[in-house]
Amino acid sequence: MRVEGKIVALLVAAGSGSRAGSALPKQYAAIAGKAMLAHAIDHLEHPLIDEVRVVVGPGQESLYREAVGARALPSPIVGGETRQQSVRNGLEALAAEGGAAAVLIHDAARPFLPATVVDALIEALERSDGAVPVLPVVDSLALAAAELGDPVSREALVRVQTPQAFRFDVILQAHQAWQGAADVTDDAQVARASGHSVAAVAGDIMLDKLTYPDDFAREEQRLSARLVSRTGLGFDVHAFANGEELWLGGLLIPHSLGLSGHSDADVVLHALTDALLGAIGAGDIGDHFPPTDPQWRGAPSSLFLGHARGMIEERGGRIDHVDVTIICEAPKIGPHRAAMRERVAGLLRLPVSSVSIKATTTERLGFAGRGEGIAAQAVATVRLPEAR
Repeated sequence: MRVEGKIVALLVAAGSGSRAGSALPKQYAAIAGKAMLAHAIDHLEHPLIDEVRVVVGPGQESLYREAVGARALPSPIVGGETRQQSVRNGLEALAAEGGAAAVLIHDAARPFLPATVVDALIEALERSDGAVPVLPVVDSLALAAAELGDPVSREALVRVQTPQAFRFDVILQAHQAWQGAADVTDDAQVARASGHSVAAVAGDIMLDKLTYPDDFAREEQRLSARLVSRTGLGFDVHAFANGEELWLGGLLIPHSLGLSGHSDADVVLHALTDALLGAIGAGDIGDHFPPTDPQWRGAPSSLFLGHARGMIEERGGRIDHVDVTIICEAPKIGPHRAAMRERVAGLLRLPVSSVSIKATTTERLGFAGRGEGIAAQAVATVRLPEAR
């Protein structure tokens, strides 16, 4: 029977991911400059999937918002203490919103979903209550013990992956009726326990679960090999004015004069923002934050830099290095340079070693030499996925 109606992808991202060796839950750890969760969401873009809903762990909402960025998604669903409870919470939230015809339950730890697997799963729902992607077991198997145990036949075994596709009412009822182990990690097992049929379709090695630090390193290397280096230039200048604060590199610098501008007039962050936007061909700071718009009056320039960084991350890119030269007679930049590097590194989520800040004068020539203002120029090196 053909699936008629709404198909929803329920992306489970509620775990702690302690084995990944990251301070963050692994679904928020970066791979090639983008959170694993963001990779998983982007790979669920498919013509047969009408909506993506994400289940997050309690207290992870802010991490979710940061990882998702500007992606247009409904509010996340809060999961439970176990994966089964998180899936059930997700299914019941969908049911409360009107339900769906079918649901693909997917783990964020398998972020690189090929479109062909989605095609096969949804086609299999025409003849079965559910469908899962599987791969054959190719390694020799043996019982685990202090010493190698007896061999186990691999002939009848497969590796089960996600997403797992089900008719929505079937899997909702099955999870609500589940009386088995609290830590069950396989929705097909839950469906079969309620007497439903589950078909197997060809899986893909791209769906191998990312669990350990070596898994992340492997994917980092694979994705980085597909990135192309690009360079952007930025330049900004602002005049000194009485009664203004002096912001440079995200720091409030003690000085008798401040810089005049529509925002906080931070020439360092403005030049850096333009350099990053230039590297991805996204115009300049005025295109994104017009000086005629009153909402940006007095705004911290860290907002502008964060916006440019976010655009790069959303495109699957990464910032490798930034270099800024500040041009002024006063104030002296040297005493503030280290703190400025740390502040910029924090805003761009880079190690301090990837941020260079220098200062020079114009030997008292021109407006900067006359002490009328400050200029800054910046260079940013960015890598983006190769255009296809």
